[in-house]
Amino acid sequence: MTIVAIFLAAGVIALGAWTRLSDAGLGCPDWPGCYGHLDVRKAVAHVADVNSTDPGALREAHKTIPEMVHRYFASVLGLTILIIAALSWINRKRAKQPLKLPLFLVVLVIFQGLLGMWTVTMGLQPTIVMLHLLGGFTTLTLLSLLAARLYRWPEFLNDCDVRTLKPLAGLALAAVILQIALGGWTTANYAAVVCTELPVCESGWTEHLNFADAFIFWGHEHDLPDYEFGVLENDARTTIHVMHRFGALLVSLLVLTLVVRILRRAHSTFFRNFAGVILLLLLVQVGLGIGNVVFSVPLRIAVAHNFGAVVLLITLILFIRAINVKCTSARPGPNGE
Repeated sequence: MTIVAIFLAAGVIALGAWTRLSDAGLGCPDWPGCYGHLDVRKAVAHVADVNSTDPGALREAHKTIPEMVHRYFASVLGLTILIIAALSWINRKRAKQPLKLPLFLVVLVIFQGLLGMWTVTMGLQPTIVMLHLLGGFTTLTLLSLLAARLYRWPEFLNDCDVRTLKPLAGLALAAVILQIALGGWTTANYAAVVCTELPVCESGWTEHLNFADAFIFWGHEHDLPDYEFGVLENDARTTIHVMHRFGALLVSLLVLTLVVRILRRAHSTFFRNFAGVILLLLLVQVGLGIGNVVFSVPLRIAVAHNFGAVVLLITLILFIRAINVKCTSARPGPNGE
């Protein structure tokens, strides 16, 4: 059941990115239905009727589809997590049966539902949008940790030298989390396309930085009916985008350093392969980020970049879990045994 929830959560994250990046966040202006309908087909028909009777309405029927599909999958995920928590409670007396984590996931998914509602009712308020993204990433990460605990992976550690990498791994993880938040803030403020050149931004970008307005998380004054397409001036958006790029540089340096240290200190194939996976994910993320700039944030690359971030996050967390299990003093053999 946990594996099913993991795939559902991954799908919800991908669908959320699709909804957000295709500017369909307000495709349904009400919640939980769409123009008063829970059936997306009826919502599409309703929009078509409104547009035919009022050509000035400018409602886009195709934007209701990603929004409602995202809600459908999120609802199924929530139900699945409730079932997992119920089964954990029923089996709570079994040895090593996780209980606190499944119960916390129930609380988290309820809060995620509220954030999803507020995303719509508050007109894509950037802080709410960013928190909703982080909540989705957290849900998938905790489900992955729950699966690792249920399957007792790994059972023990026989490569004790890698335990010394805990501080560096923790620092790399913190940088990745901050970078994900910056990425969410960049998207929520529609700042992804403000810099179209590499490596940082257009020439003279240092003269267009505005930190005072770039990171106002609540109470930003504006005269627009909602936050769709952003309310910040270009200088503030440039600042956000530039900080995300510098964040990418910091993450790359820290993760590369971690990979090199793992390869130097690990004796087992297990951790050497782990280092290879982390390196591959980092390179893919950097490539997707560059692709976003070169090709002006195409939907597929942008969604893949969003999903790649959570995969890198989970991989780092699983690495930290792996080096925190009970360590044996035996030196592993050539096959990591």
